Amino acid sequence: MSTPYVDHPLQPGDRVPNVVFDAISREGKIALDDFRGRSPLLIGLFRGLHCPFCRRHVAAMAYLNPMLREKGVQSLAVVNTPVERARLYFRYHPIPDLLAASDPVRASHQAFGLREVGIDTAMAIVIDLPGELPEPMGVMAMDEFLNNKEGYQVTEADQQMMTADHGQLVGQFLIDREGIVRWSFTEVLEAGLQTFQAPNSEELMSVASQVVH
Repeated sequence: MSTPYVDHPLQPGDRVPNVVFDAISREGKIALDDFRGRSPLLIGLFRGLHCPFCRRHVAAMAYLNPMLREKGVQSLAVVNTPVERARLYFRYHPIPDLLAASDPVRASHQAFGLREVGIDTAMAIVIDLPGELPEPMGVMAMDEFLNNKEGYQVTEADQQMMTADHGQLVGQFLIDREGIVRWSFTEVLEAGLQTFQAPNSEELMSVASQVVH
């Protein structure tokens, strides 16, 4: 799959490229062009399922999905996890009616301008999450702690994705029927900013109401 590379996250007013994925929640492929002219789309581009906060982002998308569908907006969660591993995970952690797709090579992240901050930068950040962590931790230690806490079994496929992660940032984009970004939320991998935070759901729903009209 060949996709363009942009050096900054797509912003409202930017046109999104077509990207084709392996579907997780069903057989076959999912292409962004499938939605053009049919419905607005909320797309979430996450790290692999080995990332505990990305699993939570997917669960949050699944929670909002019925409300967005009532407004005529489709949702698609994309994870950097090989498709068979992802299907196994969602077999035991179902996400009813939420489309999900696999992108282990992060082509969609590149096409949407979500950069890699570099593994050294990511490893230098210390995360302080009172109530989640017993003490401030580095990113890898935090992931290990939360995965153990939540009973997530890291497989060989997960290990490969973790090795190839390179500090990949994540984001969510609301796209209108014409393929134009109308709202975006992108991660900032710096302590005290948007690291591992979720977007404001009220803001998202407000923009979604405008996009469908």
